[in-house]
Amino acid sequence: MTEAGLRHGRASLGLSFGVQGVAFALLVTRIPAIQDQYGISDGLLPVFLAAVPILAGAGSVATEKVVARVRPGVVLRWSQPLVLLALIGVGAGREMWHVAVALGVFGLAVGALDASMNMLGVSLQRAYGRSIMLGFHAAYSLGGIAGASLAWAGARWELSLLGSYLPVVLLLLPAALVGSWWYTAGEEPEEKEEEPGPVGAGGAVSFRLLLPLCLVMSFAYIGDSTVSNWSAKYLQDVLGGSEQLATVPYNVYMVTTLLGRAVGDLGVRRFGAVAVVRGGSLLAAGGFAVVAVAPGAWVGMLGFTMLGFGLCVIVPQTFAAAGRMFPGNSDAAVARLNIFNYVGFLVGSPLVGALGDAWSYRGAMLVPMVLVLATLVYARAFGPEPARYGGGHERPHTADVG
Repeated sequence: MTEAGLRHGRASLGLSFGVQGVAFALLVTRIPAIQDQYGISDGLLPVFLAAVPILAGAGSVATEKVVARVRPGVVLRWSQPLVLLALIGVGAGREMWHVAVALGVFGLAVGALDASMNMLGVSLQRAYGRSIMLGFHAAYSLGGIAGASLAWAGARWELSLLGSYLPVVLLLLPAALVGSWWYTAGEEPEEKEEEPGPVGAGGAVSFRLLLPLCLVMSFAYIGDSTVSNWSAKYLQDVLGGSEQLATVPYNVYMVTTLLGRAVGDLGVRRFGAVAVVRGGSLLAAGGFAVVAVAPGAWVGMLGFTMLGFGLCVIVPQTFAAAGRMFPGNSDAAVARLNIFNYVGFLVGSPLVGALGDAWSYRGAMLVPMVLVLATLVYARAFGPEPARYGGGHERPHTADVG
């Protein structure tokens, strides 16, 4: 693979991560408007919300089978437009079955999209011989901030869902299709000879070996869903913040996630993936502890800031570690690991809500804290120290590009 091909592949995949960040943020931040447009009751809404990650998990499983026959770039090329078109379907419909079909397509396509994007990211990182995965996820965070801002503008100007979604899709869809040619064209056939690694690294994916990373992925998304679903309520109802201030923690979390991922690859190259994951876990656990004991809203904001910097490094490094663990079958490993981000998303919000109602929301914040701390037990699964990419996979610095 040429240096130009690597650069083009990296830029186009970064664009795909950014586009997906925009699309997902546009959907989840307009959930109240979707509920109003279709007359979805409060009792039925959780069913719709749970269906999306469940179907996304099914899409990720299907992707593992599909990439045995076609390259991940082909899956990504077609799943990303499908996600964007499903977003239009959510905005354009009027009947309950319209939104059910649109969200179903969105969920299945998102599962395929997330899996194939991270497959390509792991493959490109191996080609580079150094950590670049955090940069891709930084692009996703940037897209999420942009999407949330666009959703806020649509709500502020009282645009319909279709009026809010359509201009964005008309801009992003052609860009995603054009960009897809570069990451597809920049790939070369993977070498299938055995590479150094743990038992099973060159063949079938061993769930026993992958399990620590699956648990870490679930724990990270339980923490992430806690922030996204409960930060506003917690700041206002528990810490006594104003309604306006209650909208700030998630924005702060997203910004710190972006900043942490933007510089995270440098940390991995300098200190190794194990040290970065340990540091991120300790910082995130400290953030939950600060939130749990905060006497007021501004101290709580400090805790959410710590959470953003801590949690942001864990998920990208978990995908990268799966690629190192199974270098001969990284696509299957990433597809299976990707399922557990939806498991964490499904578990996190109901878990904190149930504990908050039955016990206290301060106490509920200690549960994701303990789970994130458990990541320390599995930190060695992220590779030998010192590691910039992984033992046996470094390329000479003269070959580095980008």
